[in-house]
Amino acid sequence: MTHILVATDAWHPQVNGVVRTLTAMADAAKGLGVEVSFLTPQSFRTFAMPSYPDLRLALPHPAKIARLIKAAQPDSIHIATEGPIGLLVRRYCRKHGLPFTTSFHTRFPEYVSARSPIPESWVWKALRWFHRPSRAVMAATPALAAELRMRGFRNVVLWSRGVDTSLFHPRSTDLCLPMPIYLCVGRIAVEKNLEAFLDLDLPGTKLIVGDGPARMALERKYPDAVFLGARHGEELAEIYAASDIFVFPSRTDTFGLVLLEALASGLPVAAFPVTGPRDVIGSAPVGVLSEDLRAACLEALQISREDCVEFAAAHTWQASTRVFIEHAMNSRPVESEGEAAEFVAEDPHFAA
Repeated sequence: MTHILVATDAWHPQVNGVVRTLTAMADAAKGLGVEVSFLTPQSFRTFAMPSYPDLRLALPHPAKIARLIKAAQPDSIHIATEGPIGLLVRRYCRKHGLPFTTSFHTRFPEYVSARSPIPESWVWKALRWFHRPSRAVMAATPALAAELRMRGFRNVVLWSRGVDTSLFHPRSTDLCLPMPIYLCVGRIAVEKNLEAFLDLDLPGTKLIVGDGPARMALERKYPDAVFLGARHGEELAEIYAASDIFVFPSRTDTFGLVLLEALASGLPVAAFPVTGPRDVIGSAPVGVLSEDLRAACLEALQISREDCVEFAAAHTWQASTRVFIEHAMNSRPVESEGEAAEFVAEDPHFAA
């Protein structure tokens, strides 16, 4: 069986698009005769990420990274994140001449600039350096892929996402809240732009599912909104199905798995016309994308729920995983990169 090792700094118990994507992809890969294993923070000591106490970063040691990679004996290595684990696995591969692929999941320049005075251009420069030797930099949407190429990234390829329609589908359920219900699902943090939704004058109920560092402040500021905290599995699927409109106020997400989950549940989407919702929905009549988010929410109420379900059915994890495997197993040689360009000196622990 073909074996792909995925290195990721994002892993359970975190709840985010990266973790859900990797988990769903690994499950689908089994049916395609491919084993996907993970090198994650569970193998190392961790510390709370600044401004994100619920997210923990690993403190990996080069020698242990080397041992884990050697023990796995993978046919291919994929680096999913640009964190401490991703950096050390990158170094190991560069030291030993091992080809690897990467994926671009998170718009860190915008996230960092929202929390610190660090210029976005500095973060983009670091990201270009990180991904430069990758055989394939996987981007979730055509617009993101085009932007990365424009910003100087090389070997950019498309890897879209899927949805589990056996879990997310229409069903009869009642949340006993005033209708219509405008639902938003995701991490509650400044970069998700939730206030753009919570500030809207809308009839019915604004329902927020998720957790994060901004939750307590937003609950105090918006007492009329309903905050349910994090929900998973069948419970989350029932909340989707009981709602009327899915509102996606983020301007920085590279894809937004929740968009497909909502559509599969029969929820039309209201969002800004930005990368993510624009690429997922396109011209399909399953959502309204507008700079006037209130108007989008109200207009989306007229969209057929059946059209949403039909649209989502075309996006399977099996199709997404086949594309991932094809990119991960690509045998093109790594482009050369001068060692003088490395930001981190080579470590003696990586010696053969």
